[in-house]
Amino acid sequence: MTVIDISASVMQFLLAFVVVAPLLGAVAALLPAPPGLKGKNPDQAVLRHGVTVTGAVLIATIVLAVGFDHDHPATMQATTDISWIPALDVRIHLGIDGISLPLLLLTALLTFLCALYSYFKLPAGPSPKAFVALVLVLESGTLATFAVLDLLLFFLAFEMVLIPMYFLIARWGGGRRQAAAWKFILYTLLGSVVMLLGILLIGLKSGTFDMVALATDNGRGLTTSVQVIAVLAIGLGLAVKTPMWPLHSWLPDAHTAAPTVGSVLLAGVLLKMGTYGFVRILLPIAPDGMRTFAPYLAAFAVVGIVYGSLACLALARTGAKGDLKRLIAYSSVGHMGFVLLGIATMTPTGVNGALFANIAHGLITGLLFFLVGAVKDRYGTADLDSLAGATGAALYGRAPRLGALLAFAAIASLGLPGLAGFWGEMLTLFGAYSPAEGLSRPAFRTFMAIGAFGTLLTAAYMLIVVRRVCMGEHTPHSRLSPDDPAPQAADGPEPSGAAGARPATSTTPRLADIQTYEAAAWTPLAALTVLAGLWPAVLLGLTDPAVQKLLAGGKS
Repeated sequence: MTVIDISASVMQFLLAFVVVAPLLGAVAALLPAPPGLKGKNPDQAVLRHGVTVTGAVLIATIVLAVGFDHDHPATMQATTDISWIPALDVRIHLGIDGISLPLLLLTALLTFLCALYSYFKLPAGPSPKAFVALVLVLESGTLATFAVLDLLLFFLAFEMVLIPMYFLIARWGGGRRQAAAWKFILYTLLGSVVMLLGILLIGLKSGTFDMVALATDNGRGLTTSVQVIAVLAIGLGLAVKTPMWPLHSWLPDAHTAAPTVGSVLLAGVLLKMGTYGFVRILLPIAPDGMRTFAPYLAAFAVVGIVYGSLACLALARTGAKGDLKRLIAYSSVGHMGFVLLGIATMTPTGVNGALFANIAHGLITGLLFFLVGAVKDRYGTADLDSLAGATGAALYGRAPRLGALLAFAAIASLGLPGLAGFWGEMLTLFGAYSPAEGLSRPAFRTFMAIGAFGTLLTAAYMLIVVRRVCMGEHTPHSRLSPDDPAPQAADGPEPSGAAGARPATSTTPRLADIQTYEAAAWTPLAALTVLAGLWPAVLLGLTDPAVQKLLAGGKS
């Protein structure tokens, strides 16, 4: 069933447009604007260009989803297959199925919302031209990663996003941005070198880099030893990007230093490239190698779940001087641990849970980073002790709509039933209860129990954050002292009354609440979080047939 019947050639064009248009838009952003398009403010003109290009890509992706045959989500659609390097049998092979389509939509949506947000709230840094061009190159590389069906093209797209993200952190980031950017690029590049060796091993031993042909072969053309080496090499590169404990240490620094939109894109789409590689490449192409490493992957995953939660609890405690952005970054380590646990089960239930958790994490954590950025803009700090101890009535009393939305995102992140975060975690735990044949059931049930304990820890630190940031600390020192950071009124006016006067109550002046442009950027994420939580069949109906086919070796 298709919502609108669109011809195969148009679908091919749409997918090619989605991948290539941001790259062309990046080149156009760096060129001098035509006289008629410069307007009174050239900086705003190039930011408007970014909104236009990302908006066009989002519309094309939505049309692609509308024309997608939902009765056959396991079939590759909108495919393009052109010979590129005949000597190596490398092809420009594009296509989408029920696994890649949701990730394409998530990427296009988040990039558009970031471009829209940046139009009104550009982070401090060099030329807006360079900023827009880097965001568009980042979008093109991410979309290509989810659309290509050739291993070497996948690697090129996978690497394409590293340089733009490095410069977004290094040039538009906050404190310690240079160190964070270098740590990000070194970790991911070293992981990528090892991953390339694994990809070359598979291509040389099987005689092709075509991911569809390799998935259909289901590892029959590769010996077990080759599969084990390939999974180890490729898995290391993917695990760094995911990020899997203990290869995660670049992530908190990168998130803490990155500008708001950089954090949104890093958490919302870049981390998904690693887990997507596990599902698209390793599960179908090297199943025996995956079966060998699955228990270890699951063990690292549950350690990451507990470690991330404990790190968040440590940052959230009073007196720890924890940074709220850093806390959300550590929460991503735990959430992506659930994704890896689902993949390690090698069952349809677990893998579907992993894919659902991927999308839910992109929506919820993207919204959280938007909100934390807004809080930091208003208060001038993301330090939890400053936010909680010096704010009186805190967000509920000073910016009630912002406080309510932050509480909603935190509750969604802890996996409340009825919101998107619940289904992915539940399905991965179900998958761990009954893992694939050949995997130790007692071991995976132990992992399931540890993962379930991790959900309790997640609830604990998220509720502490809501209590401290949204409600404030009820202490005798609730008034602002001269040493506390002065709250920023954002774009709103100062409170009425005598200049510089503070109300003679325990409450400090109100902050500017959610602005119109913020509501436009955040509402789609909140709405989709509710929709995915109440109607999970929309997403699972796409992924399940494709996962069943993938795990069955290309057979529906």
